[in-house]
Amino acid sequence: MPSDLHMHTSFSDGTLSPEELVAAAKEVGLSYMAITDHDTIDGVSQLYEDGHYPSRGLRLIPGIEFSAHHPVHDIHILGYNIDIYHRELADKLTEITESRWTRFTAMVAKLQGLGYQLKESEVLAVADTSRAISRSHIARVLVKKNFFPSVREAFAVLLEKGKPAYVPHYRPEAAEIVSLIKKAGGLPVLAHPKLVQNEDLVEYLCRDIGIEGLEVFYPQHDEADVVRYLHLAEKYHLQITGGSDFHGFTSRHPTELGVFTIDDSYAEKLYRPL
Repeated sequence: MPSDLHMHTSFSDGTLSPEELVAAAKEVGLSYMAITDHDTIDGVSQLYEDGHYPSRGLRLIPGIEFSAHHPVHDIHILGYNIDIYHRELADKLTEITESRWTRFTAMVAKLQGLGYQLKESEVLAVADTSRAISRSHIARVLVKKNFFPSVREAFAVLLEKGKPAYVPHYRPEAAEIVSLIKKAGGLPVLAHPKLVQNEDLVEYLCRDIGIEGLEVFYPQHDEADVVRYLHLAEKYHLQITGGSDFHGFTSRHPTELGVFTIDDSYAEKLYRPL
């Protein structure tokens, strides 16, 4: 049976609610899944508090995906089996959420100054249940209002780092994130290492800050990448993970859940029954 350890819900920048994502995972026959929303555990909390976690026939691993600070490269760190009620984790997520809101209002103001007529309320309507307001929510409004044909183009023209509407936001240091995940009882994993775009930095992160796992299997990793990261995981005794990074957009691969999966043998090493 297949598994998927990297998925997003509408509580960050995915399109499906946690309940819808669980139902879709069951439909495609996943045996293990992890919800790893950006900078929030609200989706997992909702499943738990509404009685949907654990889910019969599907083993759910609580997770999160943090964005780490770096002046040049994008570093994302996954945390698996975190205590979703850990006080220090909750405090840090509140701090990050507040920063995201400040950034969101600043980006809308910049876009208005550039002549793009959109309102904060329109972005919030797209974000729906998400408190982790992101650039993708803004991009979706720009597409909806026909300013751009795709989210990707909106990013390329306006929202990427260095573009006219980009605004930085607070991101903890990678070592701080790793420490926080461990304090919350979780396993810190370096996400999609190829997207870091610097193999020396990837090796440093795997070696020197306490990372305990590596996302070897990922849609944008080709066979050579997988071999390289398998060797890196073996070299530093890291747990091997993988996932689709599913968001539910028709413009983003994979467009459907179950298209990219990993073998259960990797997921079952992470699973902790309640």
